[in-house]
Amino acid sequence: MGQVNDPNTPSAQETDLGDPLAAFAALRTEEGRALLDEVRDVEPAQELAAATRLRRTYPAPLVSAALAQARLRRRAAAKFGAEDAARMFFTPNGVEQSTRASVAAHRAESFKALGVRSLADLCCGIGGDAIALARAGISVLAVDRDPLTCAAARANAEALGLADLIEVREADVTEVDTGAYDAVFVDPARRGGRGRIFDPEAYSPPLSWAVGAALRAPLAALKIAPGIPHEAIPAEAGAEWISDGGDVKEAVLWFGTDTPASHRATLLPGGASLWTSLAAMLPDPEARPVGRYLYEPDGAVIRAHLVAEVAARVEGGLIDETIAYVTSDALHDTPYATAYEITDQLPFNVKKLKALLRERGVGILTVKKRGSAVEPEELRRKVKPQGKNAATVFLTRVAGAPTMLIGHPAAPRPA
Repeated sequence: MGQVNDPNTPSAQETDLGDPLAAFAALRTEEGRALLDEVRDVEPAQELAAATRLRRTYPAPLVSAALAQARLRRRAAAKFGAEDAARMFFTPNGVEQSTRASVAAHRAESFKALGVRSLADLCCGIGGDAIALARAGISVLAVDRDPLTCAAARANAEALGLADLIEVREADVTEVDTGAYDAVFVDPARRGGRGRIFDPEAYSPPLSWAVGAALRAPLAALKIAPGIPHEAIPAEAGAEWISDGGDVKEAVLWFGTDTPASHRATLLPGGASLWTSLAAMLPDPEARPVGRYLYEPDGAVIRAHLVAEVAARVEGGLIDETIAYVTSDALHDTPYATAYEITDQLPFNVKKLKALLRERGVGILTVKKRGSAVEPEELRRKVKPQGKNAATVFLTRVAGAPTMLIGHPAAPRPA
């Protein structure tokens, strides 16, 4: 990789900054880095004044590029952490489509535990997964066909001191020979000009090609959308759904492991993992009357179709055969669901709910829904909670009927 401050590299003043690649390269010159430092803490409301001031010293296109990069870094902090994001380089699509650092680190550790020492990262984007893999000690070939994306990936490998472990190659992933690598990771683009792509064959490259590439490798992982139809999952793959902080982030198909034809739900940051083979999956639990406790399974558990396994662990059943809420008369500690103690069960009626909340002085109201068309904020506006007490209301169905369940997070059992 070329040196950033090579004396033969044109300065920002000498470069045509109308070209995105040239503008990006200018940000990596000594002049560009100085400007990035100056705009690091510029808030959106301050951008116009800052741009006016900085254009007296720097080329106007470079100022615009730096301010845009600063905005992207602020957005990226949620995924990469403030420290890394402040040193990295991003494209708008790169921020949107990159893997969250905690999820990428989990996957990298999974590859490492499987003995992987070298890996081809196909459709690498700005290098989020490559960074996590390199930090796990894995040598990475990072491939993408977009020149600007590759430039960002190279810059990020250098900025984080990982250039010795990450080789970035601008190429069509379908034409890259991955035979020399221990494993392959494929992250097809799932967004197009009109937003998210829901048809796996419309991914870029298509899911069928990615599965073929995975099957040809000794070991492989294929990142897919969490909502992929289960019937689209190849029989040779083990499927893992990953949540972070309760939000489902992605699904991954694993090939070449000793757990094919299986489903797994992994919950970060703790790393709890619920697994079963498809052959051993429990049948859907029966519906039963609402008991003292309601369990809200983690989204990864629901996506993996492992609610029955959670119900078995808490000695419970469903509140409705179509709703993924589990009820039980017993309180069990489980990382795979959040437990609530239910105090009231009412047919859906806003006036009755408003009266009950007013009677109990509930001003801190959490509204959750599953199987209801009512929006939580709409309900909050109608009931106008007031008071010092807190409650949680579930808008759902019980035995097919619209129902409100009122309660609060269950206190942990005494040790």
